Amino acid sequence: MSTTTWPVETDLVRVAVVDDHESVRLGLRAACQVAGYEVVEEAATVPDLVRLLEGRECDVVVLDLSLGDGSTITQNVKDIQATGAGVLIHSIADRAAGVREALAAGAAGVIPKSAATSAVMAAIYTVARGEVLNNLEWASAIDADTDFARAQLGRRERDVLNLYASGLPLRMVADQLGIAASTAREYLDRIRVKYVEVGRPAPTKVDLLRRAVEDGILPNLDPDALDDES
Repeated sequence: MSTTTWPVETDLVRVAVVDDHESVRLGLRAACQVAGYEVVEEAATVPDLVRLLEGRECDVVVLDLSLGDGSTITQNVKDIQATGAGVLIHSIADRAAGVREALAAGAAGVIPKSAATSAVMAAIYTVARGEVLNNLEWASAIDADTDFARAQLGRRERDVLNLYASGLPLRMVADQLGIAASTAREYLDRIRVKYVEVGRPAPTKVDLLRRAVEDGILPNLDPDALDDES
């Protein structure tokens, strides 16, 4: 009898792995195959992976934070995103500053190498669906990082961010709060300024969703559900 506990759907999940330890790559490949996912490529560095992919479609890249090639976390995340794939950080649990840098660069979440295989497969599935992975490791990394600064939002600003990042157009946010659309826009502009001031810019609606999740204002939501700004 199968003991697989992670979700499996008919849509194929395409995965790539970047880790400079061959044993980790082999272990993830085997687990993904058992889960019914396709491992399209694996590599020891991000540049190697990008060359191997060569425009091929990939849903998720499982990325180790500490690679031995001297690359930066931010550049690795950005280079992977440029291929169209989501980024799932797979690393040891005590590298809070590195995790925060990866999340700020746009990684969809983090799963520790100590996690059960089922948890890793479930995290891959979540990121493949275009969702932000909101879990204890994410929250713990932020809490443990003394350089992480939450934006000091007022009650009304939090209300606006909650509704807007949840997917409502700005005009509907204004209607729900009983304020003018221009006032809602002013609150949103102030929110963005405050995030810039603490070194966590949020120029897009998806960025605001990430900030709201990071600061505990919202639970995990699907960025694809967000409307364009209006």
